[in-house]
Amino acid sequence: MSSAEALEKAIEAELDLVLISPTAKPPVCRIMDYGKYRFEQTKREREAKKNQKTADVKEIKMSLNIDTNDFNIKVRSAIKFLQNGDKVKVTVRFRRMRELTHVNLGEDLMKKFMDAVSEYGTSEKPSKLEGRNYAVVLSPKK
Repeated sequence: MSSAEALEKAIEAELDLVLISPTAKPPVCRIMDYGKYRFEQTKREREAKKNQKTADVKEIKMSLNIDTNDFNIKVRSAIKFLQNGDKVKVTVRFRRMRELTHVNLGEDLMKKFMDAVSEYGTSEKPSKLEGRNYAVVLSPKK
């Protein structure tokens, strides 16, 4: 039907004439209550937003001369974060400049940490030196 007839029917029914597909030949329109449609659409979007889970990035910081029990606690907390579905940023801090001369010790500590949590998460990128920190981001395994 012509657009004038469709508009007439929409006014008669006290509803809106909504253009659904303007590129189609002929264009497709629908007679409906547009306010109710927008309300239901925003309600669906809010519901979908409520159900989605955002992955947080938790950070674990270690120094170069960390003790064994402290290391184990850090590993346990990283495993807990990974099991909850969060990403974990592991950072080895070099506090003094003379510690930076022994970057290989930081690499060894990071490898040891990665081996301890390898069952629960994998690294997104290889670990790298960022200023005085040696960092890697772990994401949970599915």
